[in-house]
Amino acid sequence: MDEALISTGTIAWLGFALGAVFGFTGNRTNFCTMGAISDIVNMGDWTRMRMWLLAIAVALLGVAVLQSSGQVDVSKSIYGGTRLSWLSHVVGGLMFGVGMVLSSGCGSKTLIRVGGGNLKSVLVLIVMGIAAFATLKGVFGVWRVATVDKVVATLPASQDLPSLLGFAIGVDPKTLALWLPLVIGLALLAFVFAHAEARKPEAVLGGIVIGLTIVGGWYVTGHVGFVAEHPQTLEAAYVGTLSNRPESLSLVAPSAQLLDLLMFWSDKSKFLSFGVAAALGIMAGSVVSALITKSYREEVFPNAADFKRHTSGAVLMGIGGVTGLGCTIGQGLTGISTLSLGSIITLAAIIVGAAAQLKYEYWKVMRE
Repeated sequence: MDEALISTGTIAWLGFALGAVFGFTGNRTNFCTMGAISDIVNMGDWTRMRMWLLAIAVALLGVAVLQSSGQVDVSKSIYGGTRLSWLSHVVGGLMFGVGMVLSSGCGSKTLIRVGGGNLKSVLVLIVMGIAAFATLKGVFGVWRVATVDKVVATLPASQDLPSLLGFAIGVDPKTLALWLPLVIGLALLAFVFAHAEARKPEAVLGGIVIGLTIVGGWYVTGHVGFVAEHPQTLEAAYVGTLSNRPESLSLVAPSAQLLDLLMFWSDKSKFLSFGVAAALGIMAGSVVSALITKSYREEVFPNAADFKRHTSGAVLMGIGGVTGLGCTIGQGLTGISTLSLGSIITLAAIIVGAAAQLKYEYWKVMRE
């Protein structure tokens, strides 16, 4: 029992450290998924998108190495399995995409801005957490389970692309689990570095470090935190994660779990999980970066319209992030690193939702 408790604390501290690296790097390099989409839609600038694609490539290649060497089994995560809730991925992704535009950033950018002193983002984080909790266990959760979650496709193999492709062409999925991420990862790297703007030190640093934090998360929870025989249950367990599965960075559900932990701290069944610790680490890393660069500044809502815009966006992100099983980090990096079909659907829906909202806002401005 003592060993399990120590391991839980170790996993939390490692999660905090990874989050701090993510937050520090995100603050210094202006890494932001919503910003990347906005740059393309409004200015045709792909610089930040290439940084994001570089992070995906690094995460893909790193996870492929961990998986093929037997150090982590990502098929045990929430991104595996034959049950594909495709409508939940689509609806959740669209809602999150629209919400992050209204809130001026996705979940990771919200945490980074909180660390930078943005008081608007503090409200966004709290409201997003409440909406996410209501979608996990509350009134929105009842709606979710009764509607979109009922629409399910049962796949002939696990929903990761190597398994699906292996089933289709009769090739061992274990072989494809190494070669398919390798091919996709190298293709992404070729696309990214073919453009001079993506070779700027800041963009390269941001993409590589952010990608490595995703790989680090999988290693910490799936290898360091793996216990073949838990001393209490005598069963295999992944210590330090609320899902009892291997996982990496994801920020919407942990925002809800953070509020839950703060409100029920005296409940001995609650503990500081890897996901919550990583979210706290992102804010801490961003604070350090903001103080070093002297960019820390407090910002408040200028008017009621801005308050309502950010609040409604936070609600959409909370509901959408849980419904789609992740955000631009939880699905767009962590999920994509497993080549999960569900993650691909959610990410595509997030991009479509964000682009549509940005186009709508531009249309409104042009009408005025």
